[in-house]
Amino acid sequence: MTYSDTAIKAGLDPIIVAAAVAFGLVYVHPFEDGNGRIHRWLIHHVLAVAGFNPPAVVFPISAAILRHITEYREVLESYSKPLLSYIDWRPTERGNVEVRNDTADYYRYFDATVHAEFLYRCVEETVTEDLPEGVAYLEAYDRFCVGVQRVVDMPDRTIDQLHRFLRQGDGRLSKRARTQEFKAVTDEELSRFEALFQECFGGASEESLTDE
Repeated sequence: MTYSDTAIKAGLDPIIVAAAVAFGLVYVHPFEDGNGRIHRWLIHHVLAVAGFNPPAVVFPISAAILRHITEYREVLESYSKPLLSYIDWRPTERGNVEVRNDTADYYRYFDATVHAEFLYRCVEETVTEDLPEGVAYLEAYDRFCVGVQRVVDMPDRTIDQLHRFLRQGDGRLSKRARTQEFKAVTDEELSRFEALFQECFGGASEESLTDE
């Protein structure tokens, strides 16, 4: 049984478990590439296994972490930087590092207090900001789909394509979209779609619509 399984079964707070597991992997850095992605996956995995979020619902904490990437790096360095003088390492030809002394004890029971505090802040931001914004976006998307169907009967995949073109154009369809993908739709109908997009999404930019 792994540490995360044992800790969760014992009733330890899942955010603390996620911090210890995920940041612990980053410090061990077992792979030449992909450690950061696995680190974020472990956070999602531990929270899901602990029942922190409903089944089949991804808790989008990665967005909050990436928004605070500078603080994230500071949290990592708060423990790793003071250890550098105790580690015998050299750079490799592939742009990685080779550790030449035994460092296991430095990371086996590391103090994860600041890591857990950082993760708590990210969880709070996800709950109070990202999830409500995500729900609002999905509701707006549903209204957009219903509105489009009232004008022209389209398959779901075509409506989604229309939505993506409008999103990329800040609510306006490009000349290419008008003359190629949606050439069978009249100018009046396309104008109604643009107005509908503005009504549902407020003319938000592509970046703001995809942050979630």
